[in-house]
Amino acid sequence: MTEAPRADTAQLMELLSVSLGVYYGDFTVAAASENLTASQGKALTVLRRGPAAMRALAETLTCDASNMTGIIDRLEKRGLVRREADASDRRVKNVILTPEGERVTDAIRAKMRTTQAGLDRLGSQDRDTLHTLLEQVFLPPSGA
Repeated sequence: MTEAPRADTAQLMELLSVSLGVYYGDFTVAAASENLTASQGKALTVLRRGPAAMRALAETLTCDASNMTGIIDRLEKRGLVRREADASDRRVKNVILTPEGERVTDAIRAKMRTTQAGLDRLGSQDRDTLHTLLEQVFLPPSGA
């Protein structure tokens, strides 16, 4: 019996590129349905994990700090986030998702129909495996 061919790194990178393209397109359409740009939607998604300093948010989203300020200004104007001085360093501004920001973030995820449909095709064991593999590839090892 012959062994199934193994995917090499280039093939995996290509498949990741395709999957991220589908995800990003789906996300962009869902964010637009909430009258947000993709960058504004991504900022909300990052903040759904917890408050973040402006500088850290800019680094996570790989954008210039001045651009991040404009994104947060617009989100704050809509009542989706608020800024707060850091308790340990008053010069640092933390951005916090408001309850309305949480609602909008959840609405964006719920509207990502293509992504949802793809993930729904996976059985429970495959979902667990995908979760584990994505953690191994994209999250730093615990304790690092």
